[in-house]
Amino acid sequence: MRIVIAVDDSRHSERATRFVAGLRWPAGSRVIVANVTGAADAKPLEAGRRANSGPSDSAREQERIVRRAQDELRAAGLSAESRPLRGDVRDELVKLVEAERVDLVVLGSHGRTGLSKLLMGSVASHVVTHAPCSVLVVKEEVP
Repeated sequence: MRIVIAVDDSRHSERATRFVAGLRWPAGSRVIVANVTGAADAKPLEAGRRANSGPSDSAREQERIVRRAQDELRAAGLSAESRPLRGDVRDELVKLVEAERVDLVVLGSHGRTGLSKLLMGSVASHVVTHAPCSVLVVKEEVP
């Protein structure tokens, strides 16, 4: 089974990662941990700085986010790899799912409703609507 888990630096993503790590998956299952940063998040190169002089702060942060989830999944016995991406999170996730012929997408819900959801958009709603596979949205526990 091929699974994509979309993560960011939120407690919702941490919960989704714990959820996936806590389930039993068929033998040979592979998890791709994806984090998408917008092109606007990438810092422009400073004048005179060479392009290969090292990763930017946003790239290091992105690597930290995916590595944390990847490590947790591997500790649970899952085969996991990371996939840092750039662009619109909704579009890039759907492209990844199509390219990798994924069976399941897992993501955490930020739980936005009303005007906040309308203004911010909903990654979960977009992926549920456009992904060619099943999508599992892990919601926050109600106290």
